[in-house]
Amino acid sequence: MPAILGSLSFQLPYYIGGLLAYLLGSIPFGLVLTRLAGLGDVRKIGSGNIGATNVLRTGHRGLAALTLLLDFAKGLGAVLLGAIFGPDMTIFAAFGAVLGHMFPVWLRFKGGKGVATAGGVLIGLSWPVGLSAAATWLAIALVTRYSSLAALAACLAAPVASLIILRRYDMTEVVGFLVLLVAIRHHANVRRLVRGEESKISLSGRRP
Repeated sequence: MPAILGSLSFQLPYYIGGLLAYLLGSIPFGLVLTRLAGLGDVRKIGSGNIGATNVLRTGHRGLAALTLLLDFAKGLGAVLLGAIFGPDMTIFAAFGAVLGHMFPVWLRFKGGKGVATAGGVLIGLSWPVGLSAAATWLAIALVTRYSSLAALAACLAAPVASLIILRRYDMTEVVGFLVLLVAIRHHANVRRLVRGEESKISLSGRRP
């Protein structure tokens, strides 16, 4: 299981593992899929994000679902591969994948919010914690139809679930830092929510 962040082994193999996880996380599936589907650059519509929520605004729900699945999978895959080499590598891989999605080198470090990728990471670290965060996201999204608000609620739920379910401060520390990255990436969404300007999720893929 993951060690406390302050006791990590900062050695070359771990940096290499973190870098490989970063490169995996930086694959912009939303952008790649929309271009392959002939829909152009997803960054030029809606919020300009490369994630599944913005892909949904193209009107292609299947493409949005596939983007969500692949972004989730790269987070989960990075953690599972990292776990083969021990708990410290697991943490490097977890943060590498999330940071890769948020700041992909291929897109001049302008990526997504990291919600789906962080979700995959949480499932890989602890599936009960990951499912708790996912259930929170789904509940808030269904009630409010605000994806960003649901993500922020999930960010609050994840470390709480970690502390209650696992009763491990070391895991809670790791989860807390991961979701803090996601929450910070939603700063613009928070401002729009306060102003009442945030767009809602539409099942048709178009703004309501």
